Amino acid sequence: MFDPRDPDFLADPYPAFARLRETGDVHRHEGLGLAVAVSHAAASAVLRHRSLGRIWTDAQPAEQFVSFNLLHRNSLLENEPPAHTRLRRSISSAFGRGHVERLRPTVAALAGGMVAELAERGEGDLLEHLAQPLPVAVIAELLAVPEADRPRLVPWSNAIVKMYEYGLPPEGQRAAEQAAQEFSDYLREIVEERRRHPGEDLVSDLVQSDLTGDEVVATAVLLLMAGHEATVNVIGNGVCALLRNPGQWRRLREDPALLDSAVEELIRYDSPLQLFERTATEDVEIAGFRVAKGEKIAALLGAAARDPKVFDDPDALDLGRTPNQHLGFGAGIHYCVGAPLARIEIAAALAALTRRMPELHLTAEPQRRPEFVIRGLRTLPVSA
Repeated sequence: MFDPRDPDFLADPYPAFARLRETGDVHRHEGLGLAVAVSHAAASAVLRHRSLGRIWTDAQPAEQFVSFNLLHRNSLLENEPPAHTRLRRSISSAFGRGHVERLRPTVAALAGGMVAELAERGEGDLLEHLAQPLPVAVIAELLAVPEADRPRLVPWSNAIVKMYEYGLPPEGQRAAEQAAQEFSDYLREIVEERRRHPGEDLVSDLVQSDLTGDEVVATAVLLLMAGHEATVNVIGNGVCALLRNPGQWRRLREDPALLDSAVEELIRYDSPLQLFERTATEDVEIAGFRVAKGEKIAALLGAAARDPKVFDDPDALDLGRTPNQHLGFGAGIHYCVGAPLARIEIAAALAALTRRMPELHLTAEPQRRPEFVIRGLRTLPVSA
């Protein structure tokens, strides 16, 4: 079984996943304390089974994680019907008022400007100059966060999502709670301001829905954390994969019609979210593996994405791959509500890079973040 702290595993987990798939669809991982579904069929079943839910359990001791727990207790991601149904209906209705399409030209302009600046520099860290600032700028536009406050968002998000990793040391846990408290306090001020002076932004729409104040705050935090982390890491992991497969980079550069399928393939090829947990609300069987009521099982998305029963030559990067039934945005009732916006951001970044920096290449070995669940890079040094 794999060790999620092993640097060699983190550098390339896919051979370990392949060995697991060869010996079964589901395995018990004693280190993680849960079962992991490693085939595409089993992972899909985990995500879709209605007796496997997102059952939130407060981080303990609860008195030390008041803000972190409050955010998650009120989150769309951590609730099941009927609460989930009500939350998703309100959030989808707010998204359905044209916010994503309204932002499409803004996203293209933001990506174009960031890539233009990087091209003028000639070289730099693609994460610093594009992958990280783009989704933050987009979510900030969506929520109408004032320009001066936007630099505060990423440190808050980065600190909170560390809690999703296994074995986080106490100082990391304290930092997550502090970030959750500061982020919540800040957003409450935004929410109250929009109650008094509603605008054309998503927060104003959410405030006018049937969501409680805590639910509006939790939704805004979720949009930033999920939208930021996923998009940063698809762009980072994806561009790194493209530059290590120059034939595919050249293919995309010469055929812009591949853009949409390229986005899906980059999500599949090196998944930004490797593992997604569920808890059994009654005894469940997945691919012959029994999960007792109260026990946890996870869909190992990175393993499912390389399943040869679903994807031809799964270890190859193929920008024209179709169909592409990856599970990168989840499945079932918890399918990512922000997926359309994420796709627009990734496509805009790729389009700007192929247009403004067609000879893009690595200048040094990228550094990977030492985390397993959220898979991404720390640096991506490139040159035009």
